[in-house]
Amino acid sequence: MLTIKAIEASKSKDKPYKLPDFGGLYLYISTSGTKSWRFDYQYNGKRKTLTIGKYPYVSLSDAREQKEVAKKMLFDGLDPSIEKKKKSLTARMAKGDTFRSIALEWFNTRKMHWSVNTREVIIRYFEKDIFPYIGELPISNIRPIEMLNCLKQIENRGALEIAKKMRQRCTEVFQYAIITERAENNPARELSKAMANRTPENYAFLMEDDMREFMKSLQSYPGNILVRYATELLILTAVRTIELLSCKWEYVDFEKKYIILPKESIKKNRVHLVPLSKQVLHILNFLRPITGGGEYILPSRLTNSKHMSNGAILGLIKRLGYANRATGHGFRHQFSSVLNEHGFNKDWIEKQLNHEEGSVRGIYNHAQYLDGRREMMQWYADYIDGLTA
Repeated sequence: MLTIKAIEASKSKDKPYKLPDFGGLYLYISTSGTKSWRFDYQYNGKRKTLTIGKYPYVSLSDAREQKEVAKKMLFDGLDPSIEKKKKSLTARMAKGDTFRSIALEWFNTRKMHWSVNTREVIIRYFEKDIFPYIGELPISNIRPIEMLNCLKQIENRGALEIAKKMRQRCTEVFQYAIITERAENNPARELSKAMANRTPENYAFLMEDDMREFMKSLQSYPGNILVRYATELLILTAVRTIELLSCKWEYVDFEKKYIILPKESIKKNRVHLVPLSKQVLHILNFLRPITGGGEYILPSRLTNSKHMSNGAILGLIKRLGYANRATGHGFRHQFSSVLNEHGFNKDWIEKQLNHEEGSVRGIYNHAQYLDGRREMMQWYADYIDGLTA
């Protein structure tokens, strides 16, 4: 049997070791000198260990008493380790762990992995759309219907993608609560089936964390460099895939820093100006000595008289492992989602996407919002760069 004198005299060693008491109880001494009480037992034929607590916060007599309580649980057919976790969970629930407090705790553990802009967007939408409805509820008590009603408030104002993203973020918060033993269920996980979804499957787009990995993979892509830069241009300009691929060198005005897509190219009764960020100009200047002798910026690999096929970009996406997860139109969808979330002028965004305009907007759109769109496109190019910084 252990004595207080023996415990106090024990010192750390090169390897952890045990000082046995009796009946499976012992003092575990780590290499750092930390001393903790442990109890080894058998449950359903398996050897298990119950950590009782650290010495001297748990005395020798207290440790022996708790060992006897554990043995009584075993006699009643209960697992002491499981019962301890249940007791801890109940105690935490009694403290009133709210969704807000745990969401902020989760946010602080994750924010180092996000850009400053991403942090601001995430916390803004929690404060605006989530906390007013479920923020003060104990997280263990939140039911799926309460979570759904909260997300429906976002859908009802037409922000379907924000609702989708916030469901994902809330799912992560509940999962964090489960891991830290403050909840047992995740009411947000299965709600996608009950939420609106107007995004066609072929418009798949990537969430920010996935986009970060996609851009890293794209920038280290060892295949055809023209296809790689075609994909980057598609992301950075937000034009339609066919508009990019059929773009000719004669459309590029390097002095005014925009591309002029003619009516025939965009199949609409107007030209479309595409302001160019520094990043896009850098790519075009790189490509000019390579393909500038021909008609198309991105020619076919078989002949300069034809432009690159859409299949080349889709093939690259597939080779990077993002088939059915990323598409050319999906990059446009992502462009719109990111800029809307960061508060950019909706007219600038719609004009950049070359969407049809109502008569009122058309009257006041003589300059095509060019200055504002220049600023917006440069911000977006820097945002994309920041994902891999």
